[in-house]
Formats: sequence, structure tokens, C-alpha cells
Amino acid sequence: MSPTSHEIELKLEAPAHALARLTQSSLLRSAANGSSKTSTLVSVYFDTDGLKLRKKGLSLRVRRVGGRHVQTVKQEGGEGGPFFTRKEWEHDIGGAQPDLTVLRETELEPLLNRKLRRDLKPLFETRVRRSVFPIRNGGSEIELAIDKGVVEAGPQSLPLCEVELQLKRGEPSELFELAHKIAKRVPARLAVKSKAERGYELIGSEEPKAVRAAPIALTPTSSRHEAFQSIVRECLRQLTANEPATRAGDPEGLHQMRVGLRRLRVAISLFADILRDPQTEEIVAKLKWISGELGPARELDIFIDSVAMPAMHEQRNQSGLVALFKDLKRSREDAFCHACAAIESGRFHGLVVDVVGWIEAGDWTRSTDDVIRTLRKQPIAGFAEDEMRRCWAQVLKRGRKLAQLGRKRRHKLRIQAKKLRYASEFFAGAFPCKKATKRRKTFVARLEKLQDALGDLNDIAVHEVLTERIVDEQNVSGKPRGDSARMAFAAGRLAGREEARAASVVKGAVYAHSTFAKTKPFWRQR
Repeated sequence: MSPTSHEIELKLEAPAHALARLTQSSLLRSAANGSSKTSTLVSVYFDTDGLKLRKKGLSLRVRRVGGRHVQTVKQEGGEGGPFFTRKEWEHDIGGAQPDLTVLRETELEPLLNRKLRRDLKPLFETRVRRSVFPIRNGGSEIELAIDKGVVEAGPQSLPLCEVELQLKRGEPSELFELAHKIAKRVPARLAVKSKAERGYELIGSEEPKAVRAAPIALTPTSSRHEAFQSIVRECLRQLTANEPATRAGDPEGLHQMRVGLRRLRVAISLFADILRDPQTEEIVAKLKWISGELGPARELDIFIDSVAMPAMHEQRNQSGLVALFKDLKRSREDAFCHACAAIESGRFHGLVVDVVGWIEAGDWTRSTDDVIRTLRKQPIAGFAEDEMRRCWAQVLKRGRKLAQLGRKRRHKLRIQAKKLRYASEFFAGAFPCKKATKRRKTFVARLEKLQDALGDLNDIAVHEVLTERIVDEQNVSGKPRGDSARMAFAAGRLAGREEARAASVVKGAVYAHSTFAKTKPFWRQR
């Protein structure tokens, strides 16, 4: 029986051919600290028909390793975040069925009633061929396991091809350094789902769905260091969890990827005073790159849904508009394909691995600057209050003459409102009392209305640029002159519709700002 432990591990997904290349690569040959070992692992996962364990974020498996049976309870994600740290309890047991008598002092103990004991049953299994390489990277000892196999639930199955890195001794930074080297050698991406999660998806026949942001577990005494890590882990989870839906063609998945990116970049700006290093600057530049790759598809989505589609319903027989609508849809498909190519690229996969390494063991975590070390240790509550008060003051000041603001100043106001909104979500746990929670709901709801109105104004400005580009493209296109003229005219009509509604949107934004300005900030308890 082993005591409670925290695995420090990172998993990468890779196609089968990449695993073969990795096995034969000079990277493993030069870094291996001994001969590799190969074994076959068969793991059976247990739960109830109602998936009680999964709903509690737990998994229970019994793995056959040679003549042994090893029972493991894992807390998926756990206290250390969703990517590389999992709390687990492992025991040798006498057979293939779970031994619940050894599960006291585990996270599963509160569930161990008579009904659970009766309803627990095998739901799916994994069978993998595992090759294990002991690696020495710098001064650290890392176990690199290459798993190739399948997860099965009755007649249904999914392939499993993974590289798992587990830190046995040494520095987490050297584990991530090794992961970076692997991602440069073979097309590997961060595996954000465990084998258990894949099995549950298989039995549920779940289609990829867009994933929204989740609450962040903070307390008033969490340090700034801990808070920043928790916030960025959640932002990165939202970004990567929406890859499958985006690749399946879901516009909402793409939108949520962009939201995750925006939230991540806001988090970096909020904590900028502890992130003064070249590595962080590189991360920010890479995040800007992928944001730019995803932007055009989303802009065309909004333009088609909010401008072109309503016009089509009103003027179905307008030939120029029909042709323009088809052209817009083709452009949107091209932009979406471009976005998918970006997130399927090695450049993006490497970026995600680099962000994980940066947040968990980057240069900012090891800075010896006395001021930065002191700031990292500060409780989050005071810092959160100062940052939100500053953003709040900016939103109130910039919005006082909102109706007279030009496009650039409105955009700056929108950025500040967005920053305040995300900060209010990030730091909710730092103000846990009932009064603050109630005020925060009102504060965020009114801020959302202001942000929506400012976002609508921004969309109008983007649509103006888009229609101008369409007109220019039609004027130089190779289409028959009459067709181009009709499409250019239709684009002009759409621009006119947007311009006509701008005044009412500004009026709505002014009202939303005045309402928000009367709202009490939730971080004040008086």
C-alpha cells in the first residue's frame, strides 16, 4: 500500500507513427539512463450507472500488471491544476475486483455507503503496451513512458497514443524542458484528458462541445503566486478544451478558444509586476500570434449572423445580396479552415506546452529579485482590491462622455471594461462573504451589459472596415462587371444598415454606463 501522493506528470498525445519515431530518436538514446522496459497494462475502470465517481471528479481503476493487481483512486485535476498534478491513492489488492476496505483516508471515503458498494461495476477498460525509459535531464530523473493501445467499452473503442513524463526526482522545469524537446521532434500536443475521461466520453458517445470558463478556486489568503497559477491554468484549460469542438466545425468552440486567450492575456496584464522577464515576453508574443490566427473567422461569423443574415431575410430576391452572402460564407469557411490549421500546427502545440512549463516552473517563479519575491508572497485579497479599484476608476472616467468618444477611445474603454469583468471573475474567491457575493452578481451583471454594448459598437467599427474591403475586392475582381457592381452595392447597403443603428447602440451604451456607475463595488464591505 502506498500513501497519498501527488504525481508530477505531463501527458502528450501523438499519432502512432510519431511514437515510433520518438522511440528511435536520438533524444531517447542520448538521454536514457538505462535500458527501456516494456509491459502490457490492462486497467478496468469502475463506477455506478449514474457515474457518481465521475461527478465527484474521481476515478477508480484496477490495473493488472503481470501477476499483480493494483488499485488506484485519482482525483482528476486535483489541487495542482488540470495538467500535470493529480492526487492519487494506490494499493496492491488481492484480485480483479475493487477492495473498498482500503479506501479509507481517500477522497472516495465519503461516498462509501452501502448503495455505492452495491452499484459499483466495471464500465470500460484500457489495454496498452507501455515502454518505459528512465531519463536524466540536467540534474533531474524523469520516467518517460510511451503508451500505445486502446480504450474499450463493449463494442466501442478509441485508440490511445500517449507520451507520459513523470518527475521522479529533481526540478519541474527540467521535466517541461524535456517536453519542449519532444514537441519539437514529433507532432505531439498536450493531453488535457486522462484515460478515464476518454473512457467516460466513449460510453456516453459524447460529441465535442464548446466549454465555457469555470470558477477559480482562490481564498483571501492565497498568495499572488498561487492565484496567478490557478487563474492561468483555468484560462489554458478553456483554450485547449475547446480544440475538439473547433476542429469539428463548431463556431462556439472557436469563440470560447478566443475567450480563453483573452482571459489569459488579461491575467498576464493584471500580474505584470511579477512577470518582468524575457520568457514572459516571448509567451505574450506567441499568444498574440494565435489570437490573430483565430480572429478573422470569428469576425466573419458575427458579420454573417448579425448583419448579412437579417438582411437576407428581408431582401431574399436581391441578387447582389444573395451573391454577396454566398461569397461571405465561402470566405468564412476559408477563415475557419485557416484557424483550424493554426490550432493543429506544431507551432500551436509547442506554444501550449511552453505555456504550461512557463506557468508551473518558468523564470518568473524563480526570480531572485527581492521586490518580486515579496510581491509573489502577498495575499491575493489586497492586490485584487487594488487592481479592481484601478480598473473600475478607469471605466468610470473614460465613460463619462461616452457619446462623444471616437472609435479609438471607445476601444480603450471597452478593453478596460473587459479587464474589470475578467478580474471580477478571477478574484471572486478572494471576497467570499455573502454580502460581497451578492454585490458581485449585480456588479458583474451590469458590467456585462456595458461590455456587450461596447462590444456591439466595436463590431460596427469592424464591419465598416470589412464592408470597405469587400467593396474594394469587388472593384478589382475578375467577376463580370455587373455582378461585381451588384455585390459592391449590396455591401454598401449592409454598411449603411450598420451605420444607421450606431446611434441607438451608443445610446444604449451610455445608459448601461450610467447604470453601472451607480453600482457599489463588491470588494468594499461598507
